[in-house]
Amino acid sequence: MIDTAKLNVVYSHITAPITGRVGLRLVDPGNIVHAADTTGMLVITQIDPISVMFTLPEDSVPVVLQKLNAGQHLPVDAFDRSSDTLLSHGSLATVDNQIDPTTGSLRWRANFGNPGYKLFPNQFVNVRLLVQLKQGVTLVPSAAIQRNSQNTYVYLVKPDSTVTIRVVNIGTVEGNDSEVTSGLAPGDQIVMTGVDKLQEGSKVTAHLTSDTGGGSSGGRHAPAGNSPTAPPSAKGAAAGSKSGQGASGTHKAS
Repeated sequence: MIDTAKLNVVYSHITAPITGRVGLRLVDPGNIVHAADTTGMLVITQIDPISVMFTLPEDSVPVVLQKLNAGQHLPVDAFDRSSDTLLSHGSLATVDNQIDPTTGSLRWRANFGNPGYKLFPNQFVNVRLLVQLKQGVTLVPSAAIQRNSQNTYVYLVKPDSTVTIRVVNIGTVEGNDSEVTSGLAPGDQIVMTGVDKLQEGSKVTAHLTSDTGGGSSGGRHAPAGNSPTAPPSAKGAAAGSKSGQGASGTHKAS
């Protein structure tokens, strides 16, 4: 009888199977409950640590799997919806076993420590996965890159303020920046906008981004000029050196 009484006491206490955050109660005092109820009394959600599910296109799968299977630690950053605020740092944990044929993408899971509760379950975030770090590469704004049926090129501003077409080879594209593997050197000035008014030898007046307070340091910025008596004014940028190669995706925390 004593053992039975002790067992009944155990049955009278509800112990959480995990550590997490308790949601709003689903049962109020005075409600009748049954053992067969499917809604339960409340929901406990594990928040620290937390996992993030995101997708990558199937073309990015081989290079990421190569790094993951080699045992490399691949860092993952979670940003807010606008991609402006970094919420948390994590690492890639595992990958799904099949590609979704409707989207041509593969699901990945990253784990994040979340002591400050900056990530919530079902929250929409943007993910950046660092696959490879490149040092000393030349980057240009992607808006400056032009394409035709034969070549990829930019309009290069020469010292006499005229432009010439410069064929370039593009490597990794990350965000608004593109890596130029050949054709440009750091410090070269290129046209970003107003290219529809340009041809080989056109004379331009370009303005640095720092003159107007926008854009990145060393860039150029100005609205395209339309004065009939003035030379075209082109929005441009100076090629710069940065590092970093990665993949990105959108996802929800879980």
